[in-house]
Amino acid sequence: MFNKLSAAFALLPHCFISPSSRALSRTCRLLRRMQVAVVRCVPGEPKLTISFCLDGSHKNMLRDQDEALGKVLARISNSIVKSQGKAKKSKKSRSQQPCEAAEPTVVRLLVAGDEVSDNVPNSEAWQDGAVLQVGDVGYKVERNAPTFTTAELPVSLLAGFPVCPKLEVEFGNLQDSEFTWFRENSPDATSPKTEVPGQDGEWVQVGCERVHVPSNQDIGYRLKLICTPREGSRCGPAKELVSVGAVEAGPGVCTFDNRHAYTVKEAEWPAVRVVSYNILADVYAQTDLSKTVLYPYCAPYALQLDYRQNLIKKELVGYNADIICLQEVDKGVFVDSLTPALDAFGLDGVFRIKEKQHEGLATFYRRSKFRLLSNHDIMLSEALTSDPIHSELLEKLSANSALKDKVLHRSTSLQVTVLEDLNKPGRKVCVANTHLYWHPKGGNVRLVQMGVVLQHLSHVISEVAPGAPLVFCGDLNSSPGSGVFQLLSEMGVPLHHADWSSSGPEESCSMELISTFSPLLSACGQPAYTNYVGGFHGCLDYIFIQPEIMQVEQMIPLPSHQEVTTYEALPSVAHPSDHIALVCDLRWNP
Repeated sequence: MFNKLSAAFALLPHCFISPSSRALSRTCRLLRRMQVAVVRCVPGEPKLTISFCLDGSHKNMLRDQDEALGKVLARISNSIVKSQGKAKKSKKSRSQQPCEAAEPTVVRLLVAGDEVSDNVPNSEAWQDGAVLQVGDVGYKVERNAPTFTTAELPVSLLAGFPVCPKLEVEFGNLQDSEFTWFRENSPDATSPKTEVPGQDGEWVQVGCERVHVPSNQDIGYRLKLICTPREGSRCGPAKELVSVGAVEAGPGVCTFDNRHAYTVKEAEWPAVRVVSYNILADVYAQTDLSKTVLYPYCAPYALQLDYRQNLIKKELVGYNADIICLQEVDKGVFVDSLTPALDAFGLDGVFRIKEKQHEGLATFYRRSKFRLLSNHDIMLSEALTSDPIHSELLEKLSANSALKDKVLHRSTSLQVTVLEDLNKPGRKVCVANTHLYWHPKGGNVRLVQMGVVLQHLSHVISEVAPGAPLVFCGDLNSSPGSGVFQLLSEMGVPLHHADWSSSGPEESCSMELISTFSPLLSACGQPAYTNYVGGFHGCLDYIFIQPEIMQVEQMIPLPSHQEVTTYEALPSVAHPSDHIALVCDLRWNP
């Protein structure tokens, strides 16, 4: 008995134990039924919350921080009286016998064994380690305990594909938190099961990491995750999550599986692995045009976002990249899917949404290797008319009002991220990410857009990161024979390039564009295609570098033509996008 009592005392702060026998006796009584009351009280906020479980019902009280403690305690006592009164009325209605009025329950707050005055404001009264006494039940107060503010499992679970829960923790650290995964024991995905693992065998433990990869043995079974938020030695209330549906069979071999053999390990410093990938926005994949004209060969379920996200996350995680530039990223996908998944594997990300649209650009970087210094994103049309550095280009463009109007109505954006190398502080890299105008006859628009891009990048590097190398990724919607490619790789495009009249005589324009950079190199060369759909295939995606500063150490081979066309074209059940990711290892002198 003494050992048990000593162990119980060890769970409480030392300040709780009072030398007085009265306080000690009170402490012993409370230890018999000690529970937890979680208090969230943040300086500067007008309210605080008090959460605890009372008679099987969860109480979540929102109170003013400067309110007197006595009002809160009276509120708790009154709620008990009302609850008891309702119970007695129900009993009376059954027995038709008069019942006595409920007596108030004594509610008080103790700090170090002494009762806190009713006049003390809430912000001071609810101290960490205090005890809320409700009748003969005691609640240990945990002030600003680590707490999951968001905890969700993905809807779709595939065997062999990582399950990355969406988790956000307050007053805690995800790296310190604990995770335990369970699989149900009977393949019944319809009846809810909330039994505690280990008591009746309804759930079997299958993992203890933040990310879980279901096996084929899990197919047909639901998963449960119990996660406990922590910050060092402090822990908060655990969350229990049960998947909506059961684990389903995966698609088998995917187009990126063989590519992962080249990226099993991270690139070794001073090399850096870069990915550029148009992941196909859901807002485009779910249109009638996509389903009936663009991708009629793709199974409808393989176009669903939940399904495609399983493939995208597994593909990106398997590249072990240091920098990832993505195009056509739905805002919801960035927040709810990509950020939780890539965060679990050590990457942070930034997002730039297109104006008037629901998709945009995302750049992720490995936080163990890079630190984010600054962002310099622009919408190209807005920058063209508002930034003086583009005045000469704007003047030339104004010679054709029809073309100018088309350029200014585009919402094309450029995402610019300046990173610092943590292995060598002071060494910086400028990462650019864009997705140019898509129309096949829009070569002239893309040339103007690229003129804005290059001028802006040159300005950012000279002002913010002099001498920093440029890593320029994106879906440029331009083939190696285009004016855009020539501008990048040869420093200029002449007056009479065919692209200036690509959209007809009314929007034709003749101007000479000169790049602000020395010739750039396509780090992944000029593949036969990076976009492969039923009616078109071509090279549209690039990772450009400055060859005098950076060298290509390794280019990860693209999928074979047989792999790409196994299901006719892209996307497919084995590939989540109509584009193919570009992946390469770059090295620049330390």
